[in-house]
Amino acid sequence: MKKFSLILTLTLIFSTITFASNGNEATYLPFAETMPVVEGGLSAIAKNVVYPEMALKAGVQGKVFVLAFVNEDGTVGDAKVVRGIGAGCDEAAVAAVKKCKFSPGVHEGKKVKVKVAIPIEFKMN
Repeated sequence: MKKFSLILTLTLIFSTITFASNGNEATYLPFAETMPVVEGGLSAIAKNVVYPEMALKAGVQGKVFVLAFVNEDGTVGDAKVVRGIGAGCDEAAVAAVKKCKFSPGVHEGKKVKVKVAIPIEFKMN
């Protein structure tokens, strides 16, 4: 049993290394002097979120954490779910973030590519 655990652990480590190197993620800074901000505020993202029918029927609620890769011009180059809740909410959150425009990140006087974590809450009223 220990051998299986060791192999599984190594596989996860190598998968993480491979995953992290895909998609030029390393070209995006984890922070900048001036971080990107959603134009129109977080309400702009909320307007783009469509609560999935499947999630409504199943009563799924919670927060989806999306990592947005914001380019120098403020567009979202890519977005991925860091922590999701399923039932279509993860995909809805990513789609909403990708529709938004951001003010660009600025570091050392230059516009730069920056990663931004965005929590999106799905809650039924």
